[in-house]
Amino acid sequence: MLLVNKKRKGFYCKIVIVIFTEGSGAMSIGQIFNQVVIIFLLMLLGAVIRKLGFLHPQSINDLTNITLYFLSPIVIIKAFEQPFSRSRFYQLLLLIAGVFLTYFVSILIAKLLFHKVKDQNICQIATYGSIYSNNGFMGVPLAQGLFGSVGVFYAVASMIGFNVMSWTQGIGIFQKRQPHDWRTQLKKIILNPNIIAIIIGLFLFISSFRLPKLISGFIDYTSPAFTPLSMIVIGSNLANLSIKNIKLPTALWGSLFVRNIFFPILGTIILLLLGITGVPLFTTVILSACPVAGLVVLFTLQSNGDARPATILMSISTILSLVTIPLVYWFASLW
Repeated sequence: MLLVNKKRKGFYCKIVIVIFTEGSGAMSIGQIFNQVVIIFLLMLLGAVIRKLGFLHPQSINDLTNITLYFLSPIVIIKAFEQPFSRSRFYQLLLLIAGVFLTYFVSILIAKLLFHKVKDQNICQIATYGSIYSNNGFMGVPLAQGLFGSVGVFYAVASMIGFNVMSWTQGIGIFQKRQPHDWRTQLKKIILNPNIIAIIIGLFLFISSFRLPKLISGFIDYTSPAFTPLSMIVIGSNLANLSIKNIKLPTALWGSLFVRNIFFPILGTIILLLLGITGVPLFTTVILSACPVAGLVVLFTLQSNGDARPATILMSISTILSLVTIPLVYWFASLW
């Protein structure tokens, strides 16, 4: 940050010039808010398209799969297309450690907060919803929009943490009375296209191997579609949300606060204590501040629970994140 003082008519006029670099990660709240507004305008477009009847449930499901299992891995591989840097690799490893530490602390707090909830279905939704954010489907597009491929590179830490924890501890929240099939869960983690993309990306990064121009060109053409398509799909899923249906038990309102504000701030403090700053910090903070993960609905259905509270929780959390993401980013920028 460069400060220039100019004396004019007896008072000082302070000119502040903010220079964005990977090290500082400096970006004004206005820029963050503008990017979030653009994201939500894309979501609004998705809702309008759904309301007009151009998107149907099967179409939305197909677009979701295309985005998650094809476009997202392509964006991840693109982020690793860069010369090897020992300092950047060290930052990534430290970030992964910070993400897992944050998950462990969050899990302990969530259990303390919601273990007395009598309704098992609500207890499961509140616990999972407070811990796990929609960092892949919403967070990575935000990271890409705000920080480009550098942001996606560091977002990998959160994606690794989410996939490992959600498919082990996360799904375990909904399977308390069922035997854990660890082999199946491990298979889901390893065969997840995004995890495969991370492994490929790490190989490209560490070896400094350059992809053929034809493949690299294909990646350059397809990766920009990831952010708009992701947001349009999310918006189409929110199209049927009615204000009349916004009725949540107290535990889920608590889960909403913990997910959107408390845990992201807690994660920020943990990362700062580990000495993580700049783009690595801000990328991870933004991903942790994302709304409730969509898997809460899938896991609820798989456990034969009522998915309506989970759907409403996820929808309200997504809408509120328009305000809470810039708020959490502002907190992180204070340090």
